[in-house]
Amino acid sequence: MVAPHGEPPTEAASRRLGLRGKSLVALLLSCLVALLPATVMGWQAIKGVRENFGLAYAKNLNELSRQKILAPVSRELALSLRMADSEVTRQWILDEKSAAKRQLFFAEAEGYRRAFRDHSWFLVVDDSRNHYFRDDHTAGDVPIETLDPAEKKDAWYFATMRNTDSFSINVDTDVAIDETKVWFNVIVKDGDKKIGMTGTGLDLSSFLRDFIVNDAAGVTPMIIDRKGNIQAHHDKRLIVLNSASGAEAAQPTVFNLLTDDTSRRALQETVAAAEQDPTHPQTAWIILDDKRQLAAVSYIPELRWLVLTVVDLNAAHFIDTGWIVPAAIAVALLLLLLLFGFGYAVETLVLQPLRRLQQSAHAIAGGRYDVALPEPRNDEIGELSRSFGIMVDRVRHHTEDLEQKVRERTAALETSHRQIADAHKKLGDSIDYASLIQRAILPDRQMLQSLGPHHFVFWMPRDVVGGDFYVFHEDGENCLLGIVDCAGHGVPGALMTMLARAAIDHALREIGPTSPAGVLTRTDTAMRDMIEDSQLPHAIATNMDAGLVYIDKKRRRLLFSGAKISLYWSDGTEVQEIKGGRRAIGDRKVGQYTDQDIELRPERTYYLTTDGFLDQAGGEHGYGFGKGRFADMLRRNAGLGLTEQSEAIAQTLAHYQGERPQRDDITVLSFRFD
Repeated sequence: MVAPHGEPPTEAASRRLGLRGKSLVALLLSCLVALLPATVMGWQAIKGVRENFGLAYAKNLNELSRQKILAPVSRELALSLRMADSEVTRQWILDEKSAAKRQLFFAEAEGYRRAFRDHSWFLVVDDSRNHYFRDDHTAGDVPIETLDPAEKKDAWYFATMRNTDSFSINVDTDVAIDETKVWFNVIVKDGDKKIGMTGTGLDLSSFLRDFIVNDAAGVTPMIIDRKGNIQAHHDKRLIVLNSASGAEAAQPTVFNLLTDDTSRRALQETVAAAEQDPTHPQTAWIILDDKRQLAAVSYIPELRWLVLTVVDLNAAHFIDTGWIVPAAIAVALLLLLLLFGFGYAVETLVLQPLRRLQQSAHAIAGGRYDVALPEPRNDEIGELSRSFGIMVDRVRHHTEDLEQKVRERTAALETSHRQIADAHKKLGDSIDYASLIQRAILPDRQMLQSLGPHHFVFWMPRDVVGGDFYVFHEDGENCLLGIVDCAGHGVPGALMTMLARAAIDHALREIGPTSPAGVLTRTDTAMRDMIEDSQLPHAIATNMDAGLVYIDKKRRRLLFSGAKISLYWSDGTEVQEIKGGRRAIGDRKVGQYTDQDIELRPERTYYLTTDGFLDQAGGEHGYGFGKGRFADMLRRNAGLGLTEQSEAIAQTLAHYQGERPQRDDITVLSFRFD
């Protein structure tokens, strides 16, 4: 079949439908296509919001439980520690038969009893194994029993004495008084010798009622120790009795309550993370009671306990989602209505006239400026057509003018580019030569020959040259080494290093290397003389920070002196900062520098650093690296070889710095003698 005028049926139908109909059909199809992903995205967004709210809800509940536990338990532990550290307690345990000491102890212990929450205390004398107990109903002035290592009921005491250095907190049943409590077992010492044990207890039922029972739907709070033994739970059958003493626990740990390995591994990693950062609750998704639940964990280092809060988001009532479906329907209907109305208005008022201009624009884009424009109209589209015609004329004239100017400017730019390239090459060659000269004064070869693998230097100027350098001077088997941070960066800072190096060499020739403080003092004098002779302007900064260490290998001692630079050391467990003088060399007021005598120990690694490392911006908020983060980095890497430490320090700095620029010259000098 053929349509009128010989057109194919599809073309005729297309013409009958028209552009307006096509636009409406296209808009309708677009809305239908967009509806499915929009629905999925909206549902995912709602789910994400719900989980974020649930995460905050779990963290807040966990922090609340932590504070509810920490306050009373910390108080009982603090009182128990004071009682164990009392000289009256110690003297009576050492002389249990002394009537005077006995009377004095019981008088003081009565004050502790009234202060304890349960109004009770206990004490065991290790020599006699006598077990004393005092509460509102028991006198306490005579032993309630004598502990026997062969008795199973007394195993708590002997296990705690063997496995605990200072104190333990655990849940246990005391057979002698027939009470199950949270016990605070504190070791009493005479010097390093364990002579007894004392402490108190919290009634378990009261403890559970006050700190564990939670009326919120879908919330299960509990307390666990670092091994996962449950210390408090609303189900008393799951509590592991006397777990802190080191005895084997018959009850399952919290990890055994999880049926899949993924949940156990996730909870174990969360517990480890909470121990590393006690200030913030850590979270993980786990499968408990055949339900996917959110676990929040926080660590109480004072008690060596972890607070675990498990929240079933499907049961917990923290957000109302009943409004979501009606709101989604209303938004969808409104969106469809707006799309149809907008499509109709755009099609009628804008698209049709613009299509006529489009043909002319295509022709002009092809370089043809003699095209015919649409017929004039008395509206904005008509104004656009007239303006379009004026534009065409101007574009043609401007194009001709610009082509000529481009040719002229291109020639001029090529000449300027050659001149700039020549100047840049000369400047770059000069700076590279300055860098070569600066590196030549650094004592790398001498340090490698003398110290070998016992040192490393991490030197990273901000520019090609910089204001940081390091020094080394041999003195027989001993040596002097250190770092210097001159004011300024780049070429000015590099020139200052030349003056500083000359002043230090002059000081070493005059007084020798055995007193770092003397070298700093003499360098300060030399720098002031050179600056005064050169008559530099006062606005130019000429001061410098420095830190020098004299290593006496035979005596196994270090002499350190610094001018606003500290000496750090770490053995992998501890980090200490030995501060230098408060004033820089060349400061307005003359500084006072003293030698600090320090033991050179084989397990310690020693570090000197300029402030460029500590002040480097980075991290999420762009803060400086800081001394605290620097100390943590030293503690983590102090046990590595010095080469590995240098690589670890470089990687840590690069990771923290990220994409931010380097602020200052950076130098770290480290040494260790095994």
